[in-house]
Amino acid sequence: MQTSVPADAPLSVVIVGGGTSGWMTAAALAKVLRGRYRISLVESEEIGTVGVGEATIPMISLFNRMLEFDEDEFMRETQASFKLGIEFVNWGRLGDRYIHGFGVIGQDTWTVDFYQYWLKQYLAGKAKELEHYSINTAACLRDRFMRPRIDMPKSPLSQIAYAFHFDASLYARYLRRYAEARGVHRVEGRIVDVTLRDTDGHVASVTLQSGVRVEGGLFIDCSGFRGLLIEGALRTGFEDWSHWLPCDRALAVPCASAMELHPYTRSTARQAGWQWRIPLQHRIGNGHVYSSKYLSDDEAAATLLGNLDGAPLAEPRPIRFQTGRRRLAWNRNVVSVGLASGFLEPLESTSIHLVQMSIAHLLTFFPSVGFEAADVDQYNRVMQQEYEWVRDFIILHYKATERSDTPFWNYCRTMEVPASLQTRLDLFRTHGRVFREGNELFAKVSWLQVMHGQRVRPASYHPLTDLLSEAEIRAYLEEIEGVIAACTEVMPSHARFIADHCAAAGAAVAGKH
Repeated sequence: MQTSVPADAPLSVVIVGGGTSGWMTAAALAKVLRGRYRISLVESEEIGTVGVGEATIPMISLFNRMLEFDEDEFMRETQASFKLGIEFVNWGRLGDRYIHGFGVIGQDTWTVDFYQYWLKQYLAGKAKELEHYSINTAACLRDRFMRPRIDMPKSPLSQIAYAFHFDASLYARYLRRYAEARGVHRVEGRIVDVTLRDTDGHVASVTLQSGVRVEGGLFIDCSGFRGLLIEGALRTGFEDWSHWLPCDRALAVPCASAMELHPYTRSTARQAGWQWRIPLQHRIGNGHVYSSKYLSDDEAAATLLGNLDGAPLAEPRPIRFQTGRRRLAWNRNVVSVGLASGFLEPLESTSIHLVQMSIAHLLTFFPSVGFEAADVDQYNRVMQQEYEWVRDFIILHYKATERSDTPFWNYCRTMEVPASLQTRLDLFRTHGRVFREGNELFAKVSWLQVMHGQRVRPASYHPLTDLLSEAEIRAYLEEIEGVIAACTEVMPSHARFIADHCAAAGAAVAGKH
C-alpha cells in the first residue's frame, strides 16, 4: 500500500536531493518563506554526494548573512579557514605563479583606473608586480588575515574582501539543522519513479522505494549530475562545453595539515589539467582535475598523491563529469540547482556561487500555481547568462597560456574560444581595457589579474594616463605600496586569527604562534 506526503499549501515545494545545493536551497526557502509553504527535502543515505566544493568566493557571505549565521560559530562548525584569493602556479609558463585576489587593487583616481597608471610604469620596467598594490594579495604573500576594519574607511584595512574554505559535508549538516529547525520536512528514501501530470506534463509526485509518494507543486532538482527530474523525467537536454573545457574527470583526496595555514586556495597546472589545494582547520582538501583524453586515471592518481603536503587520509575518490549546462534551468515545474543544472570545473570556486545565484533568481521569479511562461523564460535567460559569464572566465585560464610542453596545453593554447571571450581578449590587448557587462560575477580587477598573471600583455596603456607626469605616477604607486605594506604588517597571522576567534573544538591550528 502506498502512503503519501500531502501538499497542504497553495504551492508546496519538494527538493529532490540533499548535499550542499539541496540544503542551501532548503535553508534559504525556509528563511524567506517563513513557514507559509510546505517544504520537503527528499534524500537517501544510500546515495553519496560529490561534496568536494570546499572553496568559495566572497558572495557566500551575503548568503550566510541572509540566514543570520554567527560567522564564528559557522567557522567552528565547518572546520573553516578564511580565503583572500587563489594562487595560480604554472598556468602561463612552467615556473610562473600569480595571485588572483579578491577586493580592490590600488586606489582609483577620477580619470582612469589605477591599473592603467601601474601598466604604464610596468611596461617601462618601473613597477613591481600587482600583488604589492592590493591588501588581499599582500596579505596572501605573508599568510596574514583579519576581518575588514569598517571603522577605518580611508585605510586599505577596510577593503579586505574574503571568502571561506570549509568542509562541504559539515556545511550541509549545518544547513540541515538550520532548515529543519524552521520547518523543512526531510524524507529519507531512494526515488524509483516520477509521475507526470497528463494535462501539462508537470511533475506531480515522486515515489520512493518504500512506496511513499511525495507530491508537490514546485520541484527543485538537486540530484546532482544525473538530473533525476530535469533530465531523467523531462528530457530537457544538455549544452556541451567540453570542446572549450576538455577536462572530464577529477580525483579528490584529503591529507594531513601542513605547517602553515595559508589564507588562499592554490591551483597548480599539471600535465593535462590542474590540482587544487584547499586548507581547512583539520585537514587539506586536494584534487586533480584532468582530461582522460590526455592522461590515464593511474597517471592522474600518481600525480595527485605525489604532490600532497601531508599523508593522505583516504583513497582518492573518482568523479566523472561533462562541462556544460542544461538547455533550460527551469522546465515546466522543475527548477534545477547545482550539478543538476550544469557543471563548470571549480577552478575559480564558483560551484557554490552558482547554487546561490539559482536560489536568488528563483526567489525573484518565485511562481504562483500557474507558472507564468514570462517568469520562467526570464529565469532561464538570466541563468544562462550567469553560466556563460563564469564559463568564459574559466576558459580564459586555459586559453591564456604560453605552454606547449604537452598535447593538452597545445590544444588549449590554440583552440578557438567563444566570441564573447575573444572580444574581451582583443579589447585588453590594445590598451589594457576590461569592460564589465551588467551584473556579471567577476569584476574588472579579476579579469586583469588573470590576463596579466598569464602574460596577456596590452600593446599600450590608456592615453589619458599621460595627463600625469611620470614623477606623479611614481609617487602615486609608491604611496599605495607603502600604505599596503604598513597595513599588512599590523595584521595577525591567518592561523593566529582563527585560533583567537573561531577555532573548531579540538583543532590544532597549524602555525598559530
